[in-house]
Formats: sequence, structure tokens, C-alpha cells
Amino acid sequence: MLSILILQNIENELKKRLVYPYTWGKKQNNGDDRLTNFIYDINSFEKLLSEIDIRFKNKPNYNYLFNYALNRWYNYWSARAVESIFCSLPNVIPAKDEKDRLVDFSIRGINFDHKTSVFPRKYPRNYDYAKQHSKDLCEWLYKNQSQEGRKHLKNRLFIVLFSKDGKHWKLKSEISVLKEKIEFYVNNFNNRKLIEIKFTDESIALTDIIWVENYI
Repeated sequence: MLSILILQNIENELKKRLVYPYTWGKKQNNGDDRLTNFIYDINSFEKLLSEIDIRFKNKPNYNYLFNYALNRWYNYWSARAVESIFCSLPNVIPAKDEKDRLVDFSIRGINFDHKTSVFPRKYPRNYDYAKQHSKDLCEWLYKNQSQEGRKHLKNRLFIVLFSKDGKHWKLKSEISVLKEKIEFYVNNFNNRKLIEIKFTDESIALTDIIWVENYI
């Protein structure tokens, strides 16, 4: 688990990325993931920029790979901080296998993978509807997200980010805010309020949403 000091440092580094536009160019894919897996070993934004330049400066698709690496780095270190926040709390137990893609931790004995998601632009309803119909959004997220290495239909806890200005992605850097929301959720966790999603193969996943909003 990461200490409070390290979490603050991660937040500071993540916020350095905010001056660059957030664009992918195309969907995240396994091939480009392999090219940019160095992001797991770099927690400094300056070092990240240097490594990207060393590896890709002579590539004709440099701008695409630059953005791709920035986005993966940003999302990974935000997710790493979020997982650490969860695992630092009472009644939360980290997964025994850190490489288990189906389980990040358990809350009161229930296993979860966690996923921080911006409010999806392609979701066919507005944010107010989604907040009133969490199950509908969860079903949409299971169907439409993580089509590559992390796709699965097991228990998942979603953190959904919404900003009035439409720049939802920037909230991934607000580690202190995320920490406050996660602590409140875990302290008030009630397994009877979890959402059940039933799939075509008759399997069932337990899920829920932690909402993080910015109306400024």
C-alpha cells in the first residue's frame, strides 16, 4: 500500500499531465499496450516524457504514441493510487495475487475488480438519468468497456467521474477527492445494496458505482 506522502506525490505528478490534451487517436489495444508497458515503472512525469522521446522520437507516428503513453501512464498511476486507498481501509483485503486481473481486493468478503471511468460520451442517456438508474449504466459499462486485456464479467466496482465542463478525465488526478469518496463508500458499505447484473450465460456479477462529481 502507498503512504499518504506517496499518494500526494502521485497526485502532484498526475496534475502535470493536465496541460496536454487527452486524446487517444484510436481505441486502446494490446499491440500498443505492449509498446508502452514501460509506464508501469515510471512515476515521474518528467522521466516519462524523457522515456517517450528516447523510444519514439524517430517513429513516424510519434504524436500518436506520445499521447497513448501519456494516457496509459495517467490512468495506471491514478488506478494504482485508488487501489491503494481501498486496500488501506478496514474491511478491505488486497488480492493475494497482484497480477489477478479479476480481483483487486475484497470488501467484507466480496471480491471486486475496480475501474475508474469517465462518464461515457456514448452512453445513450444523460448523467442525471444515469445517477437515478445505476444498474442501466453498469450494464452498459460491462458491455462496452475494456474490450482487450481487462475484459471480464465478474464483480466490478466502478468509480464514475463527471465534470460539468465535460473534462471528466481530469478528475482522475484528484487523488485526495477520490480518497474521501472511497472512504465514505467503504465505511458505509452494504452488500445488500449491490447491483446484480445477469448475463446471457446465466452468470451473475455484483457491482456498484461510486460517483465523483465536479460542478464548478
